[in-house]
Amino acid sequence: MSDSEPDSGAGPVVFDAVVLAGGRARRLGGADKPGLRVGGRRLLDRVLSASAAARETVVVAEPRATSRPVRWAREEPAGGGPVAALEAGVRALAAQPSAPYVLVLSADLPFLDGESVERLLSALLTEQAPAQAPTRQPMAAQAQAHAATKAPAQVPDRASTPPGEGTVPAPAADPSDGVMFVDADGRDQPLVAVYRGAALRRRLAVLRDEYGGLEGLPLRRLTEGLRLGRIADRPEAAASFDCDTWADLAAARARIREHGQVLDEWISAVKDELGVELDVDTGVLLDLARDAAHSVARPAAPLTTFLVGYAVGQAKGGPQAVAEAARKAAELALRWNEEEPPTASADSARSAGPASSDSATDSAADSATGPTSADPADEA
Repeated sequence: MSDSEPDSGAGPVVFDAVVLAGGRARRLGGADKPGLRVGGRRLLDRVLSASAAARETVVVAEPRATSRPVRWAREEPAGGGPVAALEAGVRALAAQPSAPYVLVLSADLPFLDGESVERLLSALLTEQAPAQAPTRQPMAAQAQAHAATKAPAQVPDRASTPPGEGTVPAPAADPSDGVMFVDADGRDQPLVAVYRGAALRRRLAVLRDEYGGLEGLPLRRLTEGLRLGRIADRPEAAASFDCDTWADLAAARARIREHGQVLDEWISAVKDELGVELDVDTGVLLDLARDAAHSVARPAAPLTTFLVGYAVGQAKGGPQAVAEAARKAAELALRWNEEEPPTASADSARSAGPASSDSATDSAADSATGPTSADPADEA
């Protein structure tokens, strides 16, 4: 595969990924930032999970254990800055035929997910994010532009020009060289972005020629020479939120435990830990657990869902197989419940004997005051 543009209707977009994970983390006191955990998972592994659809992934850092296979690269000298690191990653991709698009990410994005990556790719392919012209051109291009301003303008003679002639048509808009997220504070995030591979390689080559190397160059030197579109990060997604400080890390850890996200985060963590890629409707499994607990016994809930998962795994089934197995198990639980004698509950109550005076007192107190709610976590 080459850098040529794919047919937009040809199927899934093919892209490579470069993850920069070798920074010095000065604001974290030099801590191993990619190895810090949010929700029980290393930051680097969370980013690798979000970019799992990449055809090839290069991580620019010293090799370490990761949740999925990657290739490794290192800028020279190590610690030479983000532009030098990016070139090292792109150069590693060039060792084989490259994909037309390159997803570029930092390794400290706890909330990046596959949906956000798809947003970037879609915006680039469909040109939905208006691109801004490069703010800085190569030196040779600057000289040509300066010379052009000195040339006299050729103005057509309106008196002798027929209507509709002598006008210069507006040039077609050039395609974007890439699309990046803009965070909640309005700041560009060039390390949460997707670039056209050919444009990215050209720009890196120009910078190397102009500066005699890439060590120490800031990312703005890269982006100011590219036509880049911008899309706003969604507050509920926080895909561009990065962990630069200990306060950022604490905020990320608190966010994943919020009521609306904790279950999804936990399921993602378990799937990542176990190497499971299957996406299923968690609501189906929760309904099954409820039916098993109510119709059979409370311990039946986790055991039943385990057996459903085991059966689907044995059959190498997908989401539909999970739904079908859950349906069968739920129907079994309902049939089980139908066979319970109607007097079983009353008999059980009588066999328990009269409540002690202390128990009766406690029950009366509970009835009068209702359940306590001292600990919000217990309510959740």
